[in-house]
Amino acid sequence: MNPSRPEPIQPLERPMRILVVDDLALNRDLLARRIQRLGHEAGIAVNGRDALDQLGQQEWDLVLLDITMPEMDGYETLSRIRASPKSAQLPVVMVSAIDETESVVRCLELGADDYLPKPFNPVVLQARIESSLAKKRLQDHKSQLLQALSRELQIGQRIQQGFLPMALPSVAGWSLGASCTPARQVGGDFYDAYALPGGALACVVADVCDKGVGAALYMALFRTLLRALATQAATDEPLPQTLVRSVAFVNDYIATVHGHENMFATVFFALLEPGSGRMHYLNAGHEAPFIQQAPTEAALRLDATGPAVGLEAGRRCTVQTVCLQPGARLLVYTDGASDALGASGPLGEAALAQVLARESGSAQALVDAACAQLAAHVGSFEPHDDVTLFCLAREGTRRAGG
Repeated sequence: MNPSRPEPIQPLERPMRILVVDDLALNRDLLARRIQRLGHEAGIAVNGRDALDQLGQQEWDLVLLDITMPEMDGYETLSRIRASPKSAQLPVVMVSAIDETESVVRCLELGADDYLPKPFNPVVLQARIESSLAKKRLQDHKSQLLQALSRELQIGQRIQQGFLPMALPSVAGWSLGASCTPARQVGGDFYDAYALPGGALACVVADVCDKGVGAALYMALFRTLLRALATQAATDEPLPQTLVRSVAFVNDYIATVHGHENMFATVFFALLEPGSGRMHYLNAGHEAPFIQQAPTEAALRLDATGPAVGLEAGRRCTVQTVCLQPGARLLVYTDGASDALGASGPLGEAALAQVLARESGSAQALVDAACAQLAAHVGSFEPHDDVTLFCLAREGTRRAGG
């Protein structure tokens, strides 16, 4: 501590607002004076209805509520206080001359925080009031922290959305569609699509392990590194080499620099030659995408060609090549889609294959149909994982024998 520097002045606690509810003026005045002597602000309600009106119009920190009152007794007033979202967490101390265990138990069951018998003992009164107000201050502090955290997560959500393409590339003869929905405000899934200097179309779908803020930070790192490395490719670099080089660098960087965090991502990374329909791809431990060459053909799977990215330095994926014929469609998804839980269990991969076989519109229409089926399956169940869907479709009808 620097003795020459004065200690910062701590802000004083604000006076708390306490509502006294009693049908007898003598009791109201007595409690109000005691409250003011403790340095707090006192309000007065003459019955339960008056109390509910004031609670609806103003902010209060504590209610001292008499039980025996005409028109609406303290039990019913307490029940209505707890039933209102605005006042459900408001501390309430019941005040009554009824000193019976049954009455105390009933008040606590209805949600009262404490019980104060009449006549008032000044020391006990002060202790009950300060104890309840301490809980209220803690509650307010927690609420402020949660609001601040919520604002930070909203900012993080907007930033993360900025890592997704604002618009998918427009490629003659092809259509693209995508959807990415985090299970929480932010998540670890992402998709990307962009043109390389030589004219190839890069398509990426990845799933960073875990969920929430940590996964979102690594999502940004994986996405940025993959895009930066791929777009630096020389125009004469073979596309399979671009894939291997980009993913190898990211894998070794994550495993070496961030290996202590045990973070990794499954990645499907494809480079498409739009003119010929040739697609070079690697599947780093990702869910096997569906590829359907024609409506009458069963969908094929593009299985893993290597381990997830970031698990171990030096591990490599191999590159495979497939030709997408006119009318062909590719559906890439994360396990949050196939594993999505509903009343009947997980959605399953077969349901996604059925959407691919059933829908014949654009790539985005297929993605939208899959999202609708997913929403119908999940219903009111809470999402347990991020969900990403990406579709690439070649326009035209497949030639006979093609």
